[in-house]
Amino acid sequence: MKSARERLDIVTAFEQVGTYRGAAALCGTTHRTVKRVIDANRDGVVLETRQPRKLVRNTDVVHDVIAEKVRATDGRISAKRLLPMARTAGYAGSARNFRRAVADAKQTWHRQRRVFRPWQPLPGEHLVIDWTTEGGWQVFCAVLAWSRWRFVRVGRDQKAVTTMRMLAECFEALGGVPKVVLADRMGCLKGGVVANVMVPTPDYVRFATHFGFRPDFCEAADPESKGVVEALCRYAQEDLIVPADHWATVDEANDACRAWCVEVNTVEHSTIAAVPQTRLVEERELLRPLPSLRPPLRRGERRKVDKLATVRIGSARYSVPCELIGRDVDVVAGDGQVLIEHRGELVAQHPLVAPGEVSIIDEHYGGPRRGPARAIRARSGPERAFLALGPIAEAFLRDAAAAGTSKLGSELALIVSLEVAWGRDALLAALERAVTFRRFKAADVRSILEAGVGVVGVAEQGAHLTLDLPVVPTRSLDAYRLEELA
Repeated sequence: MKSARERLDIVTAFEQVGTYRGAAALCGTTHRTVKRVIDANRDGVVLETRQPRKLVRNTDVVHDVIAEKVRATDGRISAKRLLPMARTAGYAGSARNFRRAVADAKQTWHRQRRVFRPWQPLPGEHLVIDWTTEGGWQVFCAVLAWSRWRFVRVGRDQKAVTTMRMLAECFEALGGVPKVVLADRMGCLKGGVVANVMVPTPDYVRFATHFGFRPDFCEAADPESKGVVEALCRYAQEDLIVPADHWATVDEANDACRAWCVEVNTVEHSTIAAVPQTRLVEERELLRPLPSLRPPLRRGERRKVDKLATVRIGSARYSVPCELIGRDVDVVAGDGQVLIEHRGELVAQHPLVAPGEVSIIDEHYGGPRRGPARAIRARSGPERAFLALGPIAEAFLRDAAAAGTSKLGSELALIVSLEVAWGRDALLAALERAVTFRRFKAADVRSILEAGVGVVGVAEQGAHLTLDLPVVPTRSLDAYRLEELA
C-alpha cells in the first residue's frame, strides 16, 4: 500500500492533469493505483499505510568487522584479504556480495575521514623528537621542522633523564631553543592523560622551564602529526645504524652519529629544496638564547634505601652505608657495574649481579656478618649465678642446650656449687675443657676438676704435645754400672 505522502502526491497530480494515466506518469505508478486512491479519497475511505520493508542483508552479521578493518587500515584493505576473517565471523554469502559490502564501507569511511592538509612550519617554532630502536641501539632523533636540520644520537636507554640530556645536547648543537618541543607520547615524559590531554612529568616541566620552551605531545595513533621525525628515524636506521653493523661503545656510536649529521645537514633536502645547515643559520636568529648553565639532571634511577640498607634495581639488591637508611639515592647501572650516589657523591660501587641475587659490602654494616644468636636472659638465681662466670659459661650453656642435655637447669646449679670447693679459676678452666670435649653434666665437670693439671691438653694440629707430668727423683746411669772383675 502507498504511504500517506504518496497518496497525497497522487491526488495532487490527478487534480492537475485530470486523467488517471497522466497522474500515474507523474507519480511513477500505474493508472489502476491512481484510480483506487482517487476513489477512496472521494468515498472518504482510509487506506492502510504500507509499512516499509526492512532490508536484511547476509552481510549484516559482519558489518562491524568490515567497518573496524576498513577504519584500522584507512580504507586500504581489500575484500579478498578480508573475506577469510568474515567467514570465520559467520558470513556465509557469496564473495561478490561481500565485495559490495566492503565497497560501501569504504565509501562511508572516506566520507567520514578527516581531510589532511600540508603542515607549513614557521621558523624557530617546532622541534620534533622521537626514539627508535635498531640493532640493539636506542636512537634519539630530532628534527627542526622549518629548516629540516637533523640531530641523531645513541643512548643506553629511553629513560627520562637520558631523553632530557639528549635534548640539552641538541639545543647546544642548534645554538638556541625553539618555542615548542613536539614529542611522541613517551612514557618517560608522560605524567598522566586527562581527557586525551597529555600531562608532562614535573621533572620535564622543570626542564622545559629552565630552557624556556613549551612541551607538547602528538595525538595518539596519529603518524601524520610526527611524520617528519618518523622519516628521520627510518633514514637513520637504514643509512646509519644498519650499514655500521656494530659499534664497540656508545662513545664510538655517537662519534659516527655526529659525522653522519654533518653529512646529511650539508646536502640539499628534497622536500624543502634547500640545505638544512644554510636554513639553520637563518632560523637561529629566531631561536631563544641558551641558558648559561644546564639544569641538574639525575644520572640514574631514584631509589629509597630500605630498612636493610639496600636498594633494588633490575630485580637485584645492592647494599649502601647504613647511615643512608630511609634516604633517596641515585642508582646508575651499566658497563658491568652499579654506582650508587647520594647528593652527587659516590657512596657505593658494586659489580652487576643477576636478577634475584644480592651484592653486599661488609663495610656498609660495620664489619663482617655475625652469625645469628638468641639473647641469653637469666630468669632464676642459679641461672644468674652460672652466667656470672663469664663468656665461657655462656658458651657452655649454648652448647649444652644444643646437645639436648636433660635437666640442664639443675646441672647448672650443681656446677655453680663447685666454685666453693675448687675456686673460680679452676672451675672456669674445667668449663672450658668440658666445652672442648662436649661434656655437659655436673659430674663431668667434677671429674675434670679432680683430674687436675695432669690431664692432657688439646694442641693444634702439628704442634708439640706438652704434658705437665709430676717430678720424680732420678739418679745417674753410673749407679747401674757393673764392677769390673779382677
